[in-house]
Amino acid sequence: MITFIIGGARSGKSSFAISEALKTKGKKAYIATAQALDEEMKKRIEKHKRERTAEWHAIEEPLQIAGIIKDISGKYDVILLDCLTLWLSNLMMNNKGIEKEIKLLCSALHAAPCTLFVVSNEVGMGIVPENEMARRFRDMAGALNQKVAEIADEVYMVVAGIPVKIKGRM
Repeated sequence: MITFIIGGARSGKSSFAISEALKTKGKKAYIATAQALDEEMKKRIEKHKRERTAEWHAIEEPLQIAGIIKDISGKYDVILLDCLTLWLSNLMMNNKGIEKEIKLLCSALHAAPCTLFVVSNEVGMGIVPENEMARRFRDMAGALNQKVAEIADEVYMVVAGIPVKIKGRM
């Protein structure tokens, strides 16, 4: 079961993902893709850590999330991956083959024998970015989100803290 949760920055998507994942019984793993590259990001990461209860096993991995999912999916009943757009920016900054990594991720998600919650930002609802790298990021994020939404059993869009189901049993 894959639940994909998407929304804008600070929309409440991570809190919703944690809340939904806690309703599922069993061992839980949290894959965090953020990197503390500056003080502000360190504070954000610490805030996210405080939101998780002790039942979560945290794995901080900025790049190799497909491999991590393959390695741990049989050991945990629930995996929460937060977030795809940070992972994508990490790939871009490290000059990784993005299309290949997206295929590997989708394959790992689809094959995982556990319940998955995947969080991502919706970045395509604003103005067209002014520079090439930002436009490339927006385009790649849109493609990534579409591919994950396609394989997901349920998809939620979180707006102003309110989750709206857009795919799955209503």
